[in-house]
Amino acid sequence: MKAVYIERIGYPDVMQCGELPAPEITAGEVLIDIQAASVNAADCKTRAGRQNKPVTRFPHVLGRDFSGVVAAVGAGVEDLAVGMPVFGVCEPGQDGAYAQKIAISADKVVVKPDWLTHTQAASVALIGITAVVTLESTLQLKAGERILVQGGAGGVGGFAVQLARHLGATVATTASSANHAYIRNWGVDHIIDYQAHDFTQHIKDCDAVFDTVGGAVAQDCFRVLRSGGRAAFIASGPEAPASPRADVQALRPQVVRKRAHLQRVLSLLQTGAVALPEITAFDLSDAAAAHRVSESRHLRGKLMLQVGM
Repeated sequence: MKAVYIERIGYPDVMQCGELPAPEITAGEVLIDIQAASVNAADCKTRAGRQNKPVTRFPHVLGRDFSGVVAAVGAGVEDLAVGMPVFGVCEPGQDGAYAQKIAISADKVVVKPDWLTHTQAASVALIGITAVVTLESTLQLKAGERILVQGGAGGVGGFAVQLARHLGATVATTASSANHAYIRNWGVDHIIDYQAHDFTQHIKDCDAVFDTVGGAVAQDCFRVLRSGGRAAFIASGPEAPASPRADVQALRPQVVRKRAHLQRVLSLLQTGAVALPEITAFDLSDAAAAHRVSESRHLRGKLMLQVGM
């Protein structure tokens, strides 16, 4: 199969596109012929060795979420069949979506409806699960609460902004001025241009904060919380940054990959509660270029790889 892989940690140019043996499935797994794969910030961290557990076995195929067609089913799989269109997310610790084939546990995929293309389905798999788990399970966001979402133009941030509005929260978000019109379509209450303003001077007394940015921004998030508020972090490593305040919570979502979460993502899309992200597509062989865009930290929506067979 054709795949994008690394044989060492490094910059985007360490990524190679070539032929690797196709994976084999075991009981409970399905083999998927991938049509589209998503590019995530986590992929760039894996390639660069910035994950909590850096890759030590090579060649290593990157990629965490995808959409495609079932090519084979393992023993015990009864609810999926060859030829079914599906999309899904690799379980924690597994990569492999930047390839024409992937072997994955059947409970990590869901049937793709006809009203989504493969590229669209792959674009919302991991970002949708991350937003759903963070807002509904970790932060337990309620109607009438006030939330700040850092990075509202990005994949996770964009999904989270819309989900928060759907849940009845008052929503503020940070974004560059170039992305304000994109975000305003979702009915966001307050957009802060982080390039021109210190967000801590423009919002306060939040019930919740969802940080998708990390770095110095993470620590500043605590400053805008009310007493008793809570903040969730996905860009600060495997643990939430320590809170400098005893009266607020710092939380790290545990983004468990479950079919029920994927079904929730589908429901939100189908009802129109959440719109699809803006998509920029690259050929699989141009994955390094997609990583360079991702690492610029100024992208809008989702970067996707067209795979096919």
